[in-house]
Amino acid sequence: MKKLPEKFQMNRKTVCVQGLGFVGSAMALAIASAKDNCGEPLYNVIGVDVPNEAGYRKAMSINEGIFPFENNDKKLKEAQKNAYRNGNLWATTDYEYFQYADVVVVDINLDVKYTEKQEPLLDLELFKGAMHTLGRQIKPGTLVIVETTVPPGTCEKIVYPIISEEFTKRNIDQREIFIAHSYERVMPGENYFDSIVNFWRVYSGINEDSADRCQRFLESVISTEHYPLTRLEKTTATEIAKVLENSYRAATIAFIEEWGRFAEAVHVDLFEVIEAIRMRPTHSNMRQPGFGVGGYCLTKDPYFAPLAAKEIFGLGNMDFPFSTKAVKTNRAMPLVSLDKIESLLGGNLKGKKLLVLGVSYRQDVGDTRYSPTEIFVKEAQNRGAEITCQDPLVSYWNEMNMQVLTEIPTFHEYDAVVFTVQHKLYATLDFKALPLKEELLIFDANCVLNKKQRLDIKQLDHIKFACIGR
Repeated sequence: MKKLPEKFQMNRKTVCVQGLGFVGSAMALAIASAKDNCGEPLYNVIGVDVPNEAGYRKAMSINEGIFPFENNDKKLKEAQKNAYRNGNLWATTDYEYFQYADVVVVDINLDVKYTEKQEPLLDLELFKGAMHTLGRQIKPGTLVIVETTVPPGTCEKIVYPIISEEFTKRNIDQREIFIAHSYERVMPGENYFDSIVNFWRVYSGINEDSADRCQRFLESVISTEHYPLTRLEKTTATEIAKVLENSYRAATIAFIEEWGRFAEAVHVDLFEVIEAIRMRPTHSNMRQPGFGVGGYCLTKDPYFAPLAAKEIFGLGNMDFPFSTKAVKTNRAMPLVSLDKIESLLGGNLKGKKLLVLGVSYRQDVGDTRYSPTEIFVKEAQNRGAEITCQDPLVSYWNEMNMQVLTEIPTFHEYDAVVFTVQHKLYATLDFKALPLKEELLIFDANCVLNKKQRLDIKQLDHIKFACIGR
């Protein structure tokens, strides 16, 4: 077997985190931060990513004591420093290190693909390959906890059969298979670390022993005295819980979209209306109009239930019209802003210069996956616009193969300035002090600007100003 890092203490259990993306990297830190009653680290943690250039960069970053993604969470940065100082967190792209694991936490991507007609397809090949890797490497009795958001039925009908197949090849007793599901609720941003260690968890196992082992592990990492665990009967139930949780949110966001268009048409501030409604406790979580839905979860998860019904359970009569319509509605939201901007610029974007402020999928996060700004920029370019993008947390936009400004440029050379993400930086702009050319369009697509900023802009006679939902 390969040698473990010298700083690892052999009296500790070893946890491997499979996948070092935005969830896995933070989860590895949370596990490395778990302490025993004497304040000493409980676990040796090995982060394992795919053996390619991106995976190697993430592993090397962690091994140098640097979190691999830009963030502004002080607790996360402190946890990274402590793990580096304690020497109980290490990362690699070598799958053989799974052999050391007492627990494997699965945090790998599971994507939805689309046909030419934009119909969703379940893409399980990479996920299945990762499960085969575990089945070939892990020792008997290793607990596998799937955190990845998966289609309902995945643990019972995909993960277990694959690991069972690989164990059979290795002459390992099937009773040595332990699989649990406990979905993550990680929220990158200023509460990145707390969204793991100080947040509620749902969990289950393929049998009682798997669930019991998962419970003991979660209790050692999460502040369960303040955020109690919820145990469900079977893994399909917890898989449904995550998909339903995200589908509900996606559907409520899509629902508000049509009301935003109506409010704009009749000259009403829908944000003001929603704040009035939120005073009623039963409606306190009502969503509000915006630029669109982004990120890895809400943009695809509502498809998992209909796809699982058809492709995993063989149920041909399950359509999920609300969930699927929500995804389609939310994907079209950025184009509503673009259409309004095009109209305000004379009905033609050809040759117009647009400055887009914000390319990440949410505020104060450097994650550009499935960003609604991507939909906006691609279509604006198709219509002939010249696009410049700025984001304080993104210098290079991988999905668009585009350099991004990290500092806000002066506005005088643009025809329109479009605010798309609620980064804190944008709330500091003083529009009365900025040099603004006449007929500049300032467009707030996502309730980015505060009330004072909006009032200041409206007092500038030579400036055009428009918002979504106002």
